[in-house]
Amino acid sequence: MSVFDAFDLHNILFLDIETVPGASDFDALPESLQELWGVKARQILRRPEDELEYDELADTFSDRAGIYAEFGKIVCISAGFLTKQAGEDLPILRIKSFANHIEANLLEDFSVLLNKHFNNPDKFAICGHNIKEFDIPYICRRMLVNQLPLPRMLDIAGKKPWETKHLVDTLEMWKFGDNKNYTSLRLLTAIFNIPSPKDDIDGSDVARVYWEERDLDRIATYCEKDVIATVQLLLRMKRLPMIGSEQVISVR
Repeated sequence: MSVFDAFDLHNILFLDIETVPGASDFDALPESLQELWGVKARQILRRPEDELEYDELADTFSDRAGIYAEFGKIVCISAGFLTKQAGEDLPILRIKSFANHIEANLLEDFSVLLNKHFNNPDKFAICGHNIKEFDIPYICRRMLVNQLPLPRMLDIAGKKPWETKHLVDTLEMWKFGDNKNYTSLRLLTAIFNIPSPKDDIDGSDVARVYWEERDLDRIATYCEKDVIATVQLLLRMKRLPMIGSEQVISVR
């Protein structure tokens, strides 16, 4: 069976996460982590230690720390699923965002959703763009840091590829086995004529919006738009009609 048809659309949980540096700035890090960020920054910048200035460490932390689970944290997980309406032909996309300043609480709430409604990897799937290399590993690592048990759908450490077929990655689907290039969700929405999910902030703004404005609602809205874009992309890949804005319900 093709990966495009492996799961019923109504048994797929679509998700996206938003992450930020784990501290407001480099100075707010514990000294031990400042030293370890210096090691990471040298790897990122490909520079020997004696060439790194303080400003470079600080700027690199603000710009890049959020993408590393060891130095960042999750501030929002948005999840959506398609559901049938009684007496209607068109499905509804219901989206729930888990946004919290306390990461452990956010992860616990998300785990409840998985354990209660999406707990069978033989029946259900999780879909996102680049989730196999970013979203899912990041969530799992932060759950361990917060000493939380992994839901069955996320308990994938050491699993073989055929044991993680319930993770549906639209980036992997688009690659068709070609691993040379990364193709962004934004580019794919453009070539598939999907309305752009970006009309307020982009990924580079999330850390600032979080640490300076503390605006979780704005971040959740941004995150939800990526979930909608991922749903539209999968529908286009399956050559099915896209959903309209009137078919989307946010239930924060």
